[in-house]
Amino acid sequence: MGKKTMNDDNRYCWQHRHLLDVTQLSGQDVLRLIDLASSFQEINRRPVKKVPTLKGKTVVLFFAEDSTRTKTSFEVAGKRLGADTHTLGKSGSSLNKGESLKDTGLTLQAMGPDVVVLRHTSSGAARYLAARLSCAIVNGGDGWHAHPTQALLDCFSLHEAWGGEFAGRTLLILGDIAHSRVARSNVHLLSLLGVNIRLCAPRTLLPAGVHTWPVEVYAHLEQAVRGVDAVMCLRLQLERQQAGLLPNLDEYSKRFCLDSRRLALAAPKARVLHPGPINRGIEIANDVADAPESLILDQVAAGVATRMAVLYLLVMGSDGGSA
Repeated sequence: MGKKTMNDDNRYCWQHRHLLDVTQLSGQDVLRLIDLASSFQEINRRPVKKVPTLKGKTVVLFFAEDSTRTKTSFEVAGKRLGADTHTLGKSGSSLNKGESLKDTGLTLQAMGPDVVVLRHTSSGAARYLAARLSCAIVNGGDGWHAHPTQALLDCFSLHEAWGGEFAGRTLLILGDIAHSRVARSNVHLLSLLGVNIRLCAPRTLLPAGVHTWPVEVYAHLEQAVRGVDAVMCLRLQLERQQAGLLPNLDEYSKRFCLDSRRLALAAPKARVLHPGPINRGIEIANDVADAPESLILDQVAAGVATRMAVLYLLVMGSDGGSA
């Protein structure tokens, strides 16, 4: 896919009431989102970064799981569009008192929000609320299942770095893939756009059924990284070590940490991504995380622009279609 945007096609119409998973999106949907995010990125670079596009609309951020980047960027995105944003965490909600997700969701709906962004530890939580609430639901990450806006911002970051060209590019996803909703969403979305995907991880950190995914799987990083156009490092979820899935962190770092020596095996000017938070020296070396090739901070900026585009389309661009 090239640089053509959906503004070039007047027949395009956003069909989705919710954003629950990237699997619901078409290539046209993704390009439309990228096109809008580019416009919002320009706004975010201005001295005055606010527009009244969603003035009078209300966005509730219901985060029943800890988050820095996703929660803050959604809050900034909503405010820059002129919406009223309200944040609710598990510790400040009645979930801690035993209230069900359904009842908490219905309570929020009674307050008249236009969008609820939900992050939850249970896979399928966002879809569960979407079936019961009349407002738009955005999945801000659910269990190990999906993280659609992270994949969209990663896509936007690569779109900027690769000059809008996805087809024929190769991306390596490296690390704890078994427990990563980011990996699952990125594999689907970037494959849809014509990117070749490689995975590299210890056997114990590969998901069941990975042989059915549209990917190549590698056990050795030196082989996996050779010639790739970008590497996406994933956070090693240290709590998994306690489950006996890794021998020790030193061994993991020796075999799977992306350092400058290994990055040199990639294609010239290969880019590096990481959804954060970063465990420096374990999954990514300092010299790589801070290198000119790193898109890690670009991803943070892209998160605001991409989430502005998501909120805009769900509030202003939907025709009441399916999820």
